[in-house]
Formats: sequence, C-alpha cells, structure tokens
Amino acid sequence: MSPAMRVRFWGVRGSIPCPGAETVKYGGNTPCLELRLDSGRLIIIDAGSGLRELGNHLMVHDLSKGPIQTEIFLSHTHWDHIMGLPFFTPSYIPGTRIKVFGPVSFEDQGLRDIVGGQFTYRYFPVRQTELAATIEYFDLKEDHYDLGGGLVLSTKYLNHPILCLGYRFEYQGKVFCTAYDTEPFHNVFCTDVCDPDYDEAMAVEGEMVAKEENLRVEKFFSGADLLIHDTQYTMKEYASSKTGWGHSPIEYAIAAAKRTKVKRMALFHHDPLRTDAQLDELANTYCQNPEGETEVFIAKEGMEIEI
Repeated sequence: MSPAMRVRFWGVRGSIPCPGAETVKYGGNTPCLELRLDSGRLIIIDAGSGLRELGNHLMVHDLSKGPIQTEIFLSHTHWDHIMGLPFFTPSYIPGTRIKVFGPVSFEDQGLRDIVGGQFTYRYFPVRQTELAATIEYFDLKEDHYDLGGGLVLSTKYLNHPILCLGYRFEYQGKVFCTAYDTEPFHNVFCTDVCDPDYDEAMAVEGEMVAKEENLRVEKFFSGADLLIHDTQYTMKEYASSKTGWGHSPIEYAIAAAKRTKVKRMALFHHDPLRTDAQLDELANTYCQNPEGETEVFIAKEGMEIEI
C-alpha cells in the first residue's frame, strides 16, 4: 500500500543557519518541512533557510508538470522560520500560486504586513508587488479547519515568546503533527511563600492552568503517526539557563510522546551550537527504541519519512 503522506526535512536547525564542517551530517538550515499527499498536493511547513533548497528542487522536478501551487504554514513569524521566503525561486515564476497561513500576534498587522514586510528595499532588493507569483495570506487561530481534498487541520497554541501554532494534519486515517517552537507551560505566579508578593490562591491557580495547558498539548499530538517536536536542549541545559526561551528539553518531549502513544517522533530544532558529533551522542543516548515503544530519531536534512 502506498503511503498517504510523505514528509521531507529541508531545514532542521533553530535560531540561525549554521553551515560548516561540523554540521554537514544533520544540516545547518533553519526549519522547513515538505509534506506531500498521495494526490500530489504540496504543503510546506515553515519557511526557514531550508526553503531555498526546496524551491530549487521544485524548479527542477515540479515546474515541468505545470505551474507550482503550494500552501505554506508558518508556525510563527520569528526570523529563523520566515527568512527563506525571499529566496524561494518559484515566487519569481509567473503562474505560481502560494497560500501562506499562520498565526498573528499583532492585531494591527496581518501576515501580509509582517511576513511580506521582508520584501522592501530596506531589507531586500525586490518588493512584494514585484513578485510574479500570486500570493494570498490567511491568519489562523487555535481551531479546526477543513482544507479540502480529505485533509483536516487542527491547530494548537504553544508556549513561545511570540504566538506560535502547532499543526495536526489528518488525512486518510493518518496523523502528522508538529510541536515547535515550544516549551512546557509553567506557573507564572510567585510560588515562594516567603516572598511578599506570594498569593496562595494565585499560586494554586497558576499550577492548575499550567498543568491543564500541558495536558492539552499532549492531547493535541496524542496517537500521531509522526510527531516533529522541539528538542533544542537537554534537561540539564534547560534547567541551568534556558527556561523561558521557548524551547523544550529532550527528555520532557520524549516522555510526553511515549505517554500519548505517538508512533514515531523526530527530535527537531537543533541548537545551532550543536555539532554533528554531539547530535550523534544524543542519538546514542535517546534514540534507543525498545519494541512497542515510540520510535525516536533525530531529524536531518534530506531525510524522508513515509506515513
């Protein structure tokens, strides 16, 4: 039986591109995923620097079949997730149609202004109005969407310093989820009983809300055939100085995937300082897969997963 969906990694790093001799194996481009349905429909998740190579691939392998049509889903609008858009070659080809979806954190500016704002002479030599492609922008919230063709999308707000969405695509009985950039929800109220600002009721409510949100995130990706999860740090790194940065510790993410019976999980959004050798060490530590448990692996550029 042919797979319902295929996922290919074009960029797996977080924060900033990090090309070099020590990142060749896993890749140095920032987030970009290609999701192909068995119908041929093309969906792109995030437009980091990996989008450039994907665009070049489409020019060689897809353009000869007709004008390129794609939907781009942005998890959020931080620079490392949108920086590839000006270098996406199909945008400069007449007939290309692109629909861009994503969350918006500012009521007075939509995606067209925030994302398309890269195409100004202040930052780039081409203006948005000069692009040959037809580009439409759609703002998303936490909700359920029928995308047509049997594809259903659910979205979930994650825990990041800017509004960020996780995506759950369901198609022909298969489920593919993304959960990045995110970290566990924490109690935002004071919990130190000796602190003059301590309020018992608020502290208790804060704990309850954080627990509920973490459970909602786990329910969101529960049972997924493939989950791509933020795992930028180890628990030691996270606890020492990275709490509040909006990225998850590996141990926490793996435990959540196993609790919710995820079938396969990709460790994703690698720290730009992490070398190939260090990622190999993490693979030896965290990617041992006993039979019957969630299969855990480290995402790398060029890897393709069938669902």
